[in-house]
Amino acid sequence: MHRKLQPTYEERMTWAQGDGCGLRVHDLPPFRVGGLNCFENWMPLSRAALYSDGEDLHVAVWPGSSDNAQDVTRFIAREARSYVLSVSGLMRPEDFPPDTPMLNEILANSGAFLANGGSAIAAPDGRFVIEPVVEREALLIAELDHSLVRGERQNFDVSGHYGRPDVTRLVVDRTRQRLATFIGDV
Repeated sequence: MHRKLQPTYEERMTWAQGDGCGLRVHDLPPFRVGGLNCFENWMPLSRAALYSDGEDLHVAVWPGSSDNAQDVTRFIAREARSYVLSVSGLMRPEDFPPDTPMLNEILANSGAFLANGGSAIAAPDGRFVIEPVVEREALLIAELDHSLVRGERQNFDVSGHYGRPDVTRLVVDRTRQRLATFIGDV
């Protein structure tokens, strides 16, 4: 299970930091799939860890902002030479239950959308397979050709011949972090 490495902004009032235990990719043939949550997608070393683990399909989960989908999705695809599924939430004032605490205050400072979506799919060359879907719900379906990953990595393989581990390297601690370690049987 992946626990978000660094809670963003208000999340820090509720959630603690995660650890590297879940910073890994999973086989979903023909792809090796990894993912990050929200601002983790902006963390270069976290992305590099997934790239080095063989990721070629990245799932970038966002609370919902077409600004993120427009630029970051394409950047990650070009950097990793992988597909990127950018999954962004959509939140409208009518989506709130009527008993939401401070509902009037929340809605007083919102427009038609509190989160305007922006889900998209980018190819390993950075072009959009499906452009960001903004201000509406949609199910994104696309055929992803794994050979495009291999083709793009022929000219730039961020974790291969461009990785240069003889000069720079990344250490990922996948130990589940715990508050206490108990030693002995007293």
